[in-house]
Amino acid sequence: MCAGRDALWRHLRDEARAAMALEPALSGFLTGAVLNRQSFGEALVRRIAARLGTPAAPAELLADAYCGAIFAEPALLSAFRADLTAIVERDPACVRLLEPFLHFKGFHAIEAHRLANWLWRNGRRDLALYLQSRSSEVFQTDIHPAAPFGEGVFLDHATGLVIGETAAVGRNVSLMQGVTLGGTGKVSGDRHPKVRDGVLIGAGAKILGNIEIGRCSRVAAGSVVLQDVPRNVTVAGVPAKIVGAAGCGEPARDMDQLLSDIAYDSFSYVI
Repeated sequence: MCAGRDALWRHLRDEARAAMALEPALSGFLTGAVLNRQSFGEALVRRIAARLGTPAAPAELLADAYCGAIFAEPALLSAFRADLTAIVERDPACVRLLEPFLHFKGFHAIEAHRLANWLWRNGRRDLALYLQSRSSEVFQTDIHPAAPFGEGVFLDHATGLVIGETAAVGRNVSLMQGVTLGGTGKVSGDRHPKVRDGVLIGAGAKILGNIEIGRCSRVAAGSVVLQDVPRNVTVAGVPAKIVGAAGCGEPARDMDQLLSDIAYDSFSYVI
């Protein structure tokens, strides 16, 4: 099941052994979560299923659904790896693979969503909606199963994240806590934002309506975005306005939210 012993998996196991030596009280947990598993895929599936399982939908049922999805669409496993690597690359508080793998609800939330999205796309909408509801309860995120995500997505803290049905999130995007990709009312059809590759969205930002956040742009914390954002710019404010360039080639990887490179008084035009 989900076989393979690659460098990432070996490194994760080495970290688990080191953690067990430092904290013997967690030996049972670390052994069950990592060291007794045969592959990265199996370990991740079992860890998330254990967090989401209930008597109504036991962990074994969810793990089987995960493995069925990975068998049918191996690219899911590549996305799991990319998401985990993104956390270590972008989060200064994270110094090991083991920490997000075992504990970070943002990582677990995005991987729970990837299964829900696969189920949704394959006609299993009731289980997809169940996973959405359960993930919202456990991880404090609410992501509609229909919303597609690219690889390498980083949900930092994740608490309060809301993403609507017709939203889309590209590759290598970073989303802070409290972000909303929502609609503007009772409009039906395609009504949610499209976030392109490399975008950084700061804490508490609200992006509303069927609008596009251009590739490698940056949305400042607390902003309310109501119109399209061009690529490679920074927007800030309520309503958001362009306040300068993005500040770097790929803001989602750089994670600079201070906007110290911006001279605000030189930008007075709206999006």
